[in-house]
Parts: sequence; C-alpha cells; structure tokens
Amino acid sequence: MGVIEETREILAYGTICNHCLGRFFGKRSFGLANEERGGRALRTALALEDNYPYTEETTPCWICGNMFDETDAWAERIEESVQGIEFKTLLVGCRVPPIMAESEEMVWSDIGLTSPETLKAQFNREVGKAFSARSGSEVDFKRPDLVAVCNPADNTVEIEINPPIYIYGRYRKYERGGIPQTRWHCRECHGEGCERCNFTGKMYPDSVEELIGRPVTECCSAEDVILHGAGREDIDARMIGTGRPFIMEIVHPNMRSIPLSVLEERINSTAEGRVTVMLDHISDRREVETIKSGKAHKKYSILVEVDGDFSDDDVRLSLSALKGGASISQRTPQRVAHRRADKERKRDVIDIYLRGVEDGQYRIEVLGDAGLYIKELISGDEGRTIPSLTECIGGAPAKVTALDVIMVEGVVPEKENKFQED
Repeated sequence: MGVIEETREILAYGTICNHCLGRFFGKRSFGLANEERGGRALRTALALEDNYPYTEETTPCWICGNMFDETDAWAERIEESVQGIEFKTLLVGCRVPPIMAESEEMVWSDIGLTSPETLKAQFNREVGKAFSARSGSEVDFKRPDLVAVCNPADNTVEIEINPPIYIYGRYRKYERGGIPQTRWHCRECHGEGCERCNFTGKMYPDSVEELIGRPVTECCSAEDVILHGAGREDIDARMIGTGRPFIMEIVHPNMRSIPLSVLEERINSTAEGRVTVMLDHISDRREVETIKSGKAHKKYSILVEVDGDFSDDDVRLSLSALKGGASISQRTPQRVAHRRADKERKRDVIDIYLRGVEDGQYRIEVLGDAGLYIKELISGDEGRTIPSLTECIGGAPAKVTALDVIMVEGVVPEKENKFQED
C-alpha cells in the first residue's frame, strides 16, 4: 500500500488535524514538520490524485482534540510553573491521555503503518522548542536541570527538579558524643516517633549530615541534603586533623548557582563550632561511587589505659608486634554485632607508635588500612581481634579512653585541603 492509499484510509476514520496526519508518516523523509507533511503535502497530493477541491479541516481532531493548537499556551504554563527555580536546561515530558494513545495505536495496527511518530514525541518536541524560544533555556536529553511534565487531561504542569547538586569537601567534628555521621532513626519506631525517642524519630538530636544539611537546604531551597562520607567515625570519636572527605548530595534544589564560599561560611557559622567544613569543588555521582568504595588509609590519635605497671619501653615493644607486615584478624566487634554481619576481616597496621604519656595514659598514633577497628586492636575484644595490644602486653587489659581521627586519605583529587593535621 502506498502513501496516498494509506492517507485515504486514515482520513476515513474521521476528522484529523494536520499534525496527526503528518505524524503517521513522521519517520519518512527529512526537513518537514508533521503539520507540513500532513496538511500541505499529503492532503494536497490526495486532492490532486482524486481530483477534488483542497479544504482545511475545521472540526476538532478525533485523535488529539487539536491539542497542538495549544503549544504556546503549554509553553506559557511551563514558564509560570518554573518561576523562582534556577535552571539552565529543561526537558519537556507529557502524560498522554490513554484514549489518545489507544486511538493512534489502533490506526497503526489496522493499516499496518511502518513509520509513525508518537503523539508524545511530537508534543515533547514542539512544546520544548516553544518554551526554549521564550526562556532561552537549552534542551538536555540526558541530565536536564528540570523536567516539565505536562498533563493534557487537566491542563497542569508538574516540575521535577533533577539532577541533584553534588559538592565535595572535608568536615571536622569536634564533639566526642552525641553526633553520629548521618541521621540515626530510632530503633523502636524507625523514624515514626515514639516515647523512647521523645517523638523525634531519631536516636540523637543532631548528626553531621543535619548540621551540614540544614543551612544548605535553606540556602538552595532544596528538599534535602544527603551526606556520603569516606568511611565514618564512632559517635564518641572526634574527626579533626585533615578532616574526613565527603560529598553532599543536594536533592531537588531550586537555587543552583550559590558560590561554595557562601555555603561554606553558612555551614560553619550555623554549626556553632560542633562541625566545620571545607568545600572543594562541584562533584558528581561518579565521585560518590569512588568515595564510597575507596579504601583510604586513616590515621588515629588515641589515649590508652593499660591495667598494670608497665614502662614506656614495655608498651613500645608490644606495639611493635602489631606492625611491620603483621596481618590483624578481626571478627565483627561485639559493640556493632547487632547491626552488622559477623565476618572475619584481615587488616594491616601500617604504623603504630607511642607519642608519650598523659595523666597515666598512653598517647598512641596508629596508621591503618580502611576498615581497621582501632578500639578492638587495643582491647582484643575478648579474642575476636588477633593480635591486639592486650595480647601482646601479656594479657593485661587495655582499652581506648579517647579516640581522634586525624587523617583520612582522599581518593578523589582535591584542589586544596585547608585543614591541617593537628
């Protein structure tokens, strides 16, 4: 069946607009809009073939209801919907009413058309062009700042803000207790709110994630901020020195071009000295994957209490047995066994040495593999970590009384780390 015969059969279904008629042959030829292809080419060719007067349709299209006459109106609706949202790129989407999709598919199937374009594709293209002309924005098919979803059924527009903004930096945490790295939902109610958590839904009032996220959420008029850290410190440990690398993911931001210096200053001024940040560069999802999977070395400064009367040389000799290629075997510590699988891991102590004595306790620095449990390296965790300082010093119980993380290697290239090791 040729194009003229197919056109004749399409017109037999009822009144059809030039856009829809041309769209049934939308993937044939190039350089023609569907309206030109359908209205001026196909109708003219058919009028010449059948030798009847050429006329334009005046009644609504049985497929789309002449929705393409509203292209500029849709562009205006989008323009109204994005007021107050900062963006450079936008993609138009459409929820085609089922009756329209079923109507065009019926024609494709009945006639056996081989080169139609969908109503959805034409609508997205035409409205997108009209909006770009009004706003000066660019179309991005892969990662647009905004997606405008048009709903012809009720003439509304929904704006989806996408993608998130990712920012790489480092943070320091100065408190030993009460600030986990991320929001910690109540174990009883799982965030719903109950008597145990005083109906907050959280185990702790604040977290590093929230102290960083609250001012950023406000500055960017965002929905949320998610923190992706390069590992994590215990809740009773400080993160000082060079700071811990992290990437914050700003979810659905209305404002996208706020300078990093402004965000950094706002975070540091509102976190009240509990947390400070150094923001380095705009990041992306790939760097999130890198920072989460990277195996960076970490350095710790710890105070250790040992039962018994030992000289500094006794402690140094015992520490020397933990380094120099000795592989540390660690089962999941008892203190976290309730939320982690019980596995045995092999980790290396790259360096460990005694720095001095403070109030009868030993100041020790440790440089170790990612994932090395420092508290258990000292205590032995009742034989779950082998060897340990407790084992090497002859079984005298040893424990960490204070722990500071002072260095975390970066696995993402940085411009400059303004934090210095303490």
